[in-house]
Amino acid sequence: MLTQNAMYLSDLDKVIKGQKDWSALDGRSFLIIGASGMIGTFLIDVLMRRNSQANAHIEVYAMGRSREHLTQRFLHYQNMSNFHLVVGDVTDALPDDLQTDYVINAASNTHPRAYATDPIGTITTNFLGNEQVLKHAVAHPEQRILFLSSVEVYGENRGDVEKFAEDYSGYLDPNTLRAGYPESKRVSEALCQAYIAAHHLDIVIPRLSRAFGPSMKLDDSKASSQFILKAVNQEDIVLKSKGTQHYSYAYVGDVVSALLFLLVQGKTGEAYNVANPDLDLHLQEFAGALATMVNRKLVFDLPDDVEAAGYSKATKALLDTSKINTLGWQPLFDRNESLKHTVEILRSELETDAQN
Repeated sequence: MLTQNAMYLSDLDKVIKGQKDWSALDGRSFLIIGASGMIGTFLIDVLMRRNSQANAHIEVYAMGRSREHLTQRFLHYQNMSNFHLVVGDVTDALPDDLQTDYVINAASNTHPRAYATDPIGTITTNFLGNEQVLKHAVAHPEQRILFLSSVEVYGENRGDVEKFAEDYSGYLDPNTLRAGYPESKRVSEALCQAYIAAHHLDIVIPRLSRAFGPSMKLDDSKASSQFILKAVNQEDIVLKSKGTQHYSYAYVGDVVSALLFLLVQGKTGEAYNVANPDLDLHLQEFAGALATMVNRKLVFDLPDDVEAAGYSKATKALLDTSKINTLGWQPLFDRNESLKHTVEILRSELETDAQN
């Protein structure tokens, strides 16, 4: 259980301490959709730890499709009066009696195998799910919404910039199976703007880099996640390309830190890149750092057809974080800390599970 791991708890504490202004968050209610995912799990653990440390009276509503997954993830909160499970599919209408101060929509397929095997669900969860959240907010006002978007909305780098600022737009071929994820994120952002104009909703759009951390799911097929799992198991790191892709990454602790910051400081209707420049890495660098950390080799292999169909074609996707940095946010975790904590916490969890 993550919340019994000392290193994980220290990461939660670092995020809590890094949030300078809790006055707009304490005593508020949060609906986290996609609660059992990597980001949702870490965010909920931060909020519940804040409750235990500061008697903050934060109400947490954790929403997901599977009661089993939610129960497994949050078993230690089940008897706490300020924690509530909400079982439902975000593409359906949200419960009418659900009124919260903040909504964080983190529901999405977020890894290549899911894009290839569930292309319809990838699109509908992003777009129709976002529509249901926005409809609910119209009927239940006084909410700030975070719609979690992605670096992938920028498409391919046209070769005219080093990093993507929030006003950049690159090429996307919509006539591919893989396009369902970035295109549905793009149109979901446009839907947010439409609801802001028509219904005066308060929406902020974090555009997240590729994220990783100890709360990731073990079936995540992203390349970085596979590298991490190999390192956890102290196996050779398998790279399924030449590794020349150049991407921005962020540790889940920094992602959650940025989300809490934007709930307070973000401006309505604005998009903000979220990444850690210390983790702007070529894929081979990412894999190599992990291989070195666990004293294993870096080996090359080709992906199978299903994996390949879900892979991004972008070879350079670096995020310019000047906008959120100017607003006052900086990452809390350096490269070594991010990678080391992910591997060590996950390894400890798997060892604990094996003993039980």
